[in-house]
Amino acid sequence: MRSTPPAIGTPDQFVSRSAADDRRADALITALAALPTGHPSRCSLRDQAIQAWAPMATRLARRYAGRGESQDDLTQTAMIGLIKAVDRFDPGHSVDFVAYAIPTILGEIKRYFRDHAWSIRVPRRLQEMRMAINDANSVLIHSLGHLPTVAEVAAHLKVTEEEVLEGLEGARAYSATSLSGLANAEGRHEVGDALGSDELGYELTEARLALGPALRRLNDRDRRILTLRFCGDQTQTEIAGQIGVSQMHISRIIARALATLREDLGPDAR
Repeated sequence: MRSTPPAIGTPDQFVSRSAADDRRADALITALAALPTGHPSRCSLRDQAIQAWAPMATRLARRYAGRGESQDDLTQTAMIGLIKAVDRFDPGHSVDFVAYAIPTILGEIKRYFRDHAWSIRVPRRLQEMRMAINDANSVLIHSLGHLPTVAEVAAHLKVTEEEVLEGLEGARAYSATSLSGLANAEGRHEVGDALGSDELGYELTEARLALGPALRRLNDRDRRILTLRFCGDQTQTEIAGQIGVSQMHISRIIARALATLREDLGPDAR
């Protein structure tokens, strides 16, 4: 059973490395590769090799800082790549450990971004295109002295401008914005405040459009009584005084008129 790799420490511990450190790290990998599987010293030597090469994994993880992921998570992902490199390295292939380990570690980090950092799942080719565009931007900014255009990125990657634009569009799925996040600099509104919701005004407009023809089918007196009652907010007694009939008669007129409206408006009428 493999032992748990030793703690890798903080990035500040690995700012400087001496030539002796590099020679020791190389020697550990060479010695580990020479030991047969199951050798009693292999587990301890493996841990030492991982610890010795941890600064390289830490530096590679720093390249991807500021892309929306925790630096601790990126460092641990780089360490997974390093462990894979240590376990799989074969010096018999005439490749030194650094040349083998760096692509292994970077591949692990890129897989992490591809598989975990997307808020909305998009096709893998678009995820890979986004990463390629980011790498191209870093290279071209230094060589051109300015932020590259879509055409310059496309030429660098040997793809069409449409493919670059498609990758940039897919990049919008890379991160999500919280609905409770601030929508403006003043901090008075949240993002969710801008989203649509059920609007009572639309329902009222629809009701009025349907109610108009139905009201026109009532006689003038019944229509006036309903207007006084529900628009003028008058009581049945007040309406009765204006019309010159009893309050009970007004009540019967209102009930009959509402029944007629409900019949015209259909079963959804309230």
